[in-house]
This record gives sequence, structure tokens and C-alpha cells, in this order.
Amino acid sequence: MFLKLKLLVFILLFSSNIFSQNNSPKKASLLSMACPGLGQLYNKKYWKTPIVIAGIGGAIYAHKFYNNKFQTYKEAYIIRTDGDDSTVDEYLNYSESGLISLQDYYRNQKDLSIIIGTIIYLLNIADAYVDAHLFEYNINENLSIKLEPYLNNQNNSLQLISLKLKLKE
Repeated sequence: MFLKLKLLVFILLFSSNIFSQNNSPKKASLLSMACPGLGQLYNKKYWKTPIVIAGIGGAIYAHKFYNNKFQTYKEAYIIRTDGDDSTVDEYLNYSESGLISLQDYYRNQKDLSIIIGTIIYLLNIADAYVDAHLFEYNINENLSIKLEPYLNNQNNSLQLISLKLKLKE
């Protein structure tokens, strides 16, 4: 599986004839799908890559942390309720309902970390796609917006102030 991923990234990075455009949105999003942050590198937005990697890494770390806590309290509850006197209960200060509440809390946090990690992953792909599209965006000095107040005194109308928008090209 990991070898296939490496091969896909290698092919996408070093084959210019797969996608004909420079800074192709499709290529940027595929690179971000294959390896989070790679689409940002492709778009030359180097400062975004550590943010993406830290976000996904944080979600993975949180999932492992909460999963370990969940498993600990689950095993403690199983030990408490197994009826075997030879097992040692290390959590005597918690009641059975307290152990169940802790299990539920850490299960919910574990699930939330999966959701947050998925959202960060999808935002990473969307960001790479949008950034690749913005390379073609016209940033010309001739494009401007001029806002100015406008007073209308015709026909004794009671229009006090309006806003006039002019687009200069």
C-alpha cells in the first residue's frame, strides 16, 4: 500500500505530460490527496505545508491518546465486572458507572479527532485546488474599484445618500 502511494506521488511529480497545464488544479488536488501538504508544495505555498502536516498529525496524536485512554477504562471495567477475584483492579476510586462515563467520554473524543482529521484533510485538498486556480487570476493594476457617495437633487426627491460603484478597467 505504502509503495503504491510512493509510486503515485513519484509519477505525479515527475511526469509533466500527464497534465498539460502549468499549476493544474487537478494535479495539485491529486498530490494533496496522495500526501497532505504536497499540493501546497506544488503550488509554491511552502508556508502552508507545515500547517497541514501539524493539523493532521495533531488529529492522529489525539486519536491515539484518546483511544489508549478509552481502552484503559474499558479494560478496567471488564476487570471490575468479570467476577474473578484473582484480577487486580487498579481503579478502585472509580465506580462502575464512573468507568462507563469515562469510556463514553474518551470514545466521543476519539471520534471527534477522526472527524477533525478528516475535515483538515479535505480542506487541504480544497486549498490546493483553489490555489492552483488562482495562478490564472488576473491581478492587473488596471483593475480597481472606486466607491464614492452620490447625492441626488433631481425632482425634489428625498433621496439623501446613495453609493455608486464604478469598475475601472
